[in-house]
Amino acid sequence: MHHEYICLSPMWRNAGPQFDCDFIVTDPQAEGMCSLDVAHVLCFFSFKYQGMLYPCVIVHWFDCVRNGPDVATGMWIVHPGYHMCSLWNIAIIHTDTIYHAVHLIPVYAAHNINCGDISPHHSYDIFHSFYVNKYADHHAFKMAF
Repeated sequence: MHHEYICLSPMWRNAGPQFDCDFIVTDPQAEGMCSLDVAHVLCFFSFKYQGMLYPCVIVHWFDCVRNGPDVATGMWIVHPGYHMCSLWNIAIIHTDTIYHAVHLIPVYAAHNINCGDISPHHSYDIFHSFYVNKYADHHAFKMAF
């Protein structure tokens, strides 16, 4: 059985917050990235309803930029999802829908970025789109096609 740890910490080793991104199963009948969405995990919680415990996750969804991977890199490109008025596309989902951790690589723009302004915990805020790194491990390579 394969298992992973999902890091959610408002203060990770006194260096700032760490909130992981994951693949979320949204269409079990499809294959590859067509069956998965990428989400930034913000919080775990659970509640009881009529004696049943429901483990849940609050996520910020990422949207795919295209209907297929980037031609040059072979990797899908995603960007943070927003509703109208620039509100984050946030949802509460069951923990059973989390499939695997995902590694995102920023898509570097043509303009210069001040390296002093970037810290690891601000990269999701500074960059506007990200490559879904299918080369991170063999599990990701099988999923992100």
